[in-house]
Amino acid sequence: MKKLESMEQFQQLRDQGKHIFMFSADWCPDCRVIEPILPEVEKKYQDFTFIYVDRDQFIDLCGQLDVFGIPSFVAFEDGKELGRFVSKDRKTQEEIEEFIEGLK
Repeated sequence: MKKLESMEQFQQLRDQGKHIFMFSADWCPDCRVIEPILPEVEKKYQDFTFIYVDRDQFIDLCGQLDVFGIPSFVAFEDGKELGRFVSKDRKTQEEIEEFIEGLK
């Protein structure tokens, strides 16, 4: 999974192509739980590029997008938000895949 490096990069990715931004943090136990399944999810949904967003590094972006719990997912295609799976709750692989399926 690519890691977001700058706000400029976020804007470029958001506005071009299909991306799912995963908001997370190194200290988040629920984020660590889903880490092992993410490569499988990425492989299954190759029409999206998955981008890791460090919540602590991009706290202003989290505020702009109303992401107040992690792990959370926000999907964009060519500048348009397709959907969001945003909450502070632990997420299962099934829930993440249901969210992605609902984007199509």
